[in-house]
Amino acid sequence: MTNADPIELEKFSQLAHKWWDPNSEFKPLHDINPLRLGYVDRHAKIAGKTVLDVGCGGGILSEGMAALNADVTGIDLADKSLKVAKLHLLESGRQVNYRKIAVEDLAEEQPGHYDVVTCLEMLEHVPDPQSVVAACAKLAKPGGWVFFSTLNRNPKSYLYAVLGAEYILNLLPRGTHDFARFIKPSELAQWCRNADLTVSDLIGMSYDPFSKVYSLGRDTNVNYMIACRKDPE
Repeated sequence: MTNADPIELEKFSQLAHKWWDPNSEFKPLHDINPLRLGYVDRHAKIAGKTVLDVGCGGGILSEGMAALNADVTGIDLADKSLKVAKLHLLESGRQVNYRKIAVEDLAEEQPGHYDVVTCLEMLEHVPDPQSVVAACAKLAKPGGWVFFSTLNRNPKSYLYAVLGAEYILNLLPRGTHDFARFIKPSELAQWCRNADLTVSDLIGMSYDPFSKVYSLGRDTNVNYMIACRKDPE
C-alpha cells in the first residue's frame, strides 16, 4: 500500500496547471518560497550538495534550490504536477531530476544518499506522516540535514489556516486542509527522534493579512519549520 491519499492527489492534480501562476491558488507557496529556501540554505549550505525534495509538486522549491547550484531530485506521486514541473524546466533552464516514486520506496533504493532532504507542506496530506519522516531520515547521509514544514494543531491554527486562509481571506481553496491531520511540533519532534534525527531548530511562519507579508519568527502556533541532523553512524 502506498502512503498516499487518492483524494489529496486528485485535489492537487486538478490545480496542477496553475502551479507556476503566482496569482493562483498557489500564491501562498510562491510568497513563502524565498523564506523556506533561505531557511534551508542558511542551515545546510546547499550549493554543490545532493538534495531531495519530497512532495515536490510543480517544482517551486526544487527549482529554487537548483538555482542555488544544488544537485536536486524532486519526487511526487501526482502525475500532472510532475508533468508541469518538467515542462517548466524548459522555460527556466534549471536542472532538476523529477521522479514519480513514493518516498518509502526511494528510501529502499537509495538509503543514505542525500546531503539534504526537504519535505515541506506535505506531512499534513498523507495517511501516515511518521512513515514519511522515517523514510526521509533513511535517505539522508549520516550528518546530513532533513527539513520538514507543516501546520500545528490547536485552536489558533484552525482559526488562521482553515477558517481564515480558506474561508475568509480566500488565500487557499476551501478543503485544502484537514485540521485532524495537523501535527503538533512535539509529535513531529518525537517522530524525528524515533528516526535517529536530532532537532537543531524550530521556527514559525506568520502571515500579516494587512501587509500581506509572510515572515519567519518564534510563533509556531500555525505554520512551522523544523531543521534536523541525521545522527552520525
